[in-house]
Formats: sequence, C-alpha cells, structure tokens
Amino acid sequence: MALLTPTEALTRILESVTPLQATELVRLEQAVGRVLAGSLSSDVDLPPFVKSAMDGYAVRSSDFAPGVEETVLEVVGESRAGAPFEGVLGAGQCAAIYTGAEAPRGADAVVMVEHSRADGSRVVLRDRPTVGQHLCEQGQDLRVGQAVLAPGRRVRAVDLALLAAAGCEPLEVVRRPRVAIWTSGDELVPPSERPGRGQIREGNTLHLAAMARAAGAEVVARGVVRDDPEELRASFERALSDCDALITTGGVSMGKYDLVGQALEACGVSGVFHRVAIKPGKPLWFGARGAVPVFALPGNPVSCLVNHELFVAPALRRLGGESAPAAPLLRGRWRGTARAANPREQHLPVRIEPEADGGVGLHPVRWNGSADVVGISNCQGLAVAPLDLALAPGAVLEFRVLG
Repeated sequence: MALLTPTEALTRILESVTPLQATELVRLEQAVGRVLAGSLSSDVDLPPFVKSAMDGYAVRSSDFAPGVEETVLEVVGESRAGAPFEGVLGAGQCAAIYTGAEAPRGADAVVMVEHSRADGSRVVLRDRPTVGQHLCEQGQDLRVGQAVLAPGRRVRAVDLALLAAAGCEPLEVVRRPRVAIWTSGDELVPPSERPGRGQIREGNTLHLAAMARAAGAEVVARGVVRDDPEELRASFERALSDCDALITTGGVSMGKYDLVGQALEACGVSGVFHRVAIKPGKPLWFGARGAVPVFALPGNPVSCLVNHELFVAPALRRLGGESAPAAPLLRGRWRGTARAANPREQHLPVRIEPEADGGVGLHPVRWNGSADVVGISNCQGLAVAPLDLALAPGAVLEFRVLG
C-alpha cells in the first residue's frame, strides 16, 4: 500500500483533532503563549485623547503668519503626562508640552523644542506648523468597542501592551491540552544512571515534553515502560483516562518487540494510519480514542523530533484552539552537494548562514542518521527535500528553524 505523503498525513491528523472548549481566566503577566478563547474589544479609544508625539510647544497654527521666520508666543502653562493643561489656548498663547501629554484645548499643532528659544515668559518659535503637526488623534489606533485581537491567536510578548491598554484583563484563554508522554524499551535507563551492557540513556521523553510545552501543552505524565504487552496496555490506559493527547515513542516498527500499536488498539484506540513517506520518521502511527489523538513515534531521537515538529505540534496547537496550527516555513539555498531523488520527503539537518544578497544558505551538517543526537544538536534547522526530487547545489528549499 502506498505511503501517505506528509501533507496527506497532517491533513488526516488535523481533521481528527477537535479544539478544546474549556477556558480559563489568566492575568496578562501569565498570558504569553496562551491562546485567546473569545473576541476582545477595547473599552477606551487609543490614544484616549489627542496627544503630543514630541517635546515642544502646543500652539494654534493660525498664530503663524505666512512668510514670517520667527513667531513669538506667550507661554501660559504646560501639559505633561498625567497632568494636562486645564485652560484653553487663546490667540498668541502656547503651552509647553511633553511627549505623550494631552494637547490643550485650542491647540492644533506642536512645534518641536529644537525649533524654539525661550525668552522669559515667552518663546520664539522658528517653524510654521501645519494643522495636526506632531499630534496623535484620539482613537487613531483603536476605537471604543473595536476588536483588539481575534480568537485563536497565540499571545506574544509584543501583544501585552495592546491588551493592557485596551483593558483586557483578566484574559480568557483556552485551557492547555493535557499531554502524556511514554517511551518503551527494555534497554532504557534514566539519564542519571550509567548504562550497562546493551543499555542506553533515555532522552526522548525529555525533548518531546519540551516541544509539547512549546506548542502550548501541559505535560501531565512522562515515563518509561518495558516491552511487555500488558504493561504497555496498562500504562496507556491510565494515560488515556487523564489526558487530551497521548504521545508514545519506540516500538512502532515491524519487529518482534514492536508492540505499541497492538497495545493501543487493546485500549480502544482506532488506528488512522501507520507509516508516512518521510525520512527520518517513516514508522509514525496515528490513531484516536474518542476525542483523544494518539501519536506513536519511532524510538530514534531524530525521527521523534521530526515527527513532533511536522505532525504532533500542529495537532497540539489545534487542540489548544490555535487558528493557525502549522508554522510557516522559510526558504533558503541548498549549499550541499547534489543528492539523488528519494521516494520519501527528506528533512536534512543544516546550519543556517546569512548570504550577501540577504538570503540564507543551508549548509548540511555531518549527520549519521536518525539515531545521531550529536549531529542534530549541531544543526540549526531542517531543510526539506521534496519527495522524488533530486537536489542540485543552489536549489531553493523550504526549511524550519529548530529551537
């Protein structure tokens, strides 16, 4: 049977995932990385008043006669942030004003302080301002009742100032998806132990948990289970009863001890597909029990990483309510040697280097395959070589940056 392409696999995964409906309120200081649950509108105009964009003098443009180099005005007060000028400017009057301060009534322009010279209670201004010069109009950025940010958006640090100014605290966000991560293998020992003969240290659950958190999830369980059908079934059953998504690693190929798929099916998980035309990461198994998506990833760490980046992370973002779950790819030029076409989409570890024309070069790193944690740690990203396409030096490829 023909393998699914990565695009086909991701489509099936996202079609199987239903966003969580549960929401919670958080303070803005806790909001970065959370997904907005509802529509937001501002309770004020932004700016809330006509304000100065410069330090200088608030003036009436009608006081400046055509062809006159210098205009002398009486300084009748000042307006500063939090303490606006209370009066109304009359003919021949001005007020000192500072950046962000409210413009006095009667003023329709600001002359920068650099174009002024103090003269006792008067000021000499070397400018002929136009109406609105250096002023920010009330509501020019946002009006009362206008939408601030759309539901399904993941909050960034840069959004906090806007959310605060618009009065969006507390903020309603989608509950984080609860994720369980299990790895199987009799050869696995904790990172703190020295491996014995035939053993290796377990690290897949560490990087999978870190990537799941980066995709907005909460990791509620993480552990190792032996290659025993009953232990696998019992561990998966416990996880499925208390999580929104289950991720396993190891035991999904075609060998005698690749038991994960059978154990998942014994727990009532319905398989959707097994194996994808991708390198590394071909043995990916995906299924679901009710609304809980289940990902059984290969045990090799680079395969794990690629599968998570391409398939698991978008599903977790969709589960968490994000409207754009798949991160856009960037483009760069392949700076390696020619490569023959491959019937699987290849994800090649690369260094990313800026080039003189403003583009980026994708330089392959030394890498010995899907178990090579040294090579993958030395790379900055993964270049995507499309299936059945030979690569020539200088070819333009999509790539993703690794965190």
